[in-house]
Amino acid sequence: MGPRITLVQGDITAEHADAVVNAANSSLLGGGGVDGAIHRRGGPEILAACEQLRRTHYGKGLATGRAVATTAGRLPATHVIHTVGPVYSRHEDRSELLASCYRESLRVADELGARTVAFPAISTGIYGWPMDDGARIAVETVRTTPTAVEEVRFVLFDAAAHAVFAAALG
Repeated sequence: MGPRITLVQGDITAEHADAVVNAANSSLLGGGGVDGAIHRRGGPEILAACEQLRRTHYGKGLATGRAVATTAGRLPATHVIHTVGPVYSRHEDRSELLASCYRESLRVADELGARTVAFPAISTGIYGWPMDDGARIAVETVRTTPTAVEEVRFVLFDAAAHAVFAAALG
């Protein structure tokens, strides 16, 4: 049996969890949306850890669909798992890359020993992924990925996103 899936409408940077997932850009150095919010609230410790990753293992940045962990800095979580979602395309099916973000984040969570993980709706903001399809992929992937994580919490910014994820949960 997979992890318990819960939905929360709110701010992912306020979540008390073993790990929060950052919808990062490939540079790992902050940006807009969830990424910017996590870096701002988490403080300079997260940026310093990301800069160290760029100097060592990810000189060209983190590839789409991959995930890596850092400290959570000043966030109420223990770790941040950074994953790079795909930009939506009407001409190319990138759904496997989006599913990989969730699978890889759960793999990293398992390596960290995390039992609670908070996810945003990856790629559904500035990257343009339709919320209903993004929710379907997120829920299906979490349900079918073997993991020791006990609770996956989808933290949705507004009521509309929460309703779409609730429908995807069935």
